[in-house]
Amino acid sequence: MDHSDLTDVGTELLEEARAGSAQRAARTLCGGSGHVLRQTAIGIVGGASLSEHESPGEATLQVLAGRVRLTWSGEPVDLAAGSHVVIPPERHALLALDDSVVLLTTAMSEA
Repeated sequence: MDHSDLTDVGTELLEEARAGSAQRAARTLCGGSGHVLRQTAIGIVGGASLSEHESPGEATLQVLAGRVRLTWSGEPVDLAAGSHVVIPPERHALLALDDSVVLLTTAMSEA
C-alpha cells in the first residue's frame, strides 16, 4: 500500500516552488502512464498561476492549504483550504491567492 502524508508533501512542494523560477512544484502521488486515475499534488507560491489550459478529462481539485482562484468561461471561483470542486471540461486557469497546495485528481477515459 502506498502511503503519503499530504501535509509533509505540501510542505516539501512549497519549499521547491519557492526555490524554483516557475514558482510551482508538483508530484504525482498515484497513477500516471497506463492508468486511468491520477492524483497530483501541486505547491504554488502566492501570485503564481497555471495559465489557461485544456481540461485533462474528468477532474477535481481539492485545496489542501492556502487559497486559489479557479477560472473558466470568465467566471472566477475562489477556493480555500478544505474546498473541493469539479473542474468543468473546458479551458481553465488557476491562480494562487496565497502560498497554496492543491490535489488534482484526473480520470482519463482511456488508460
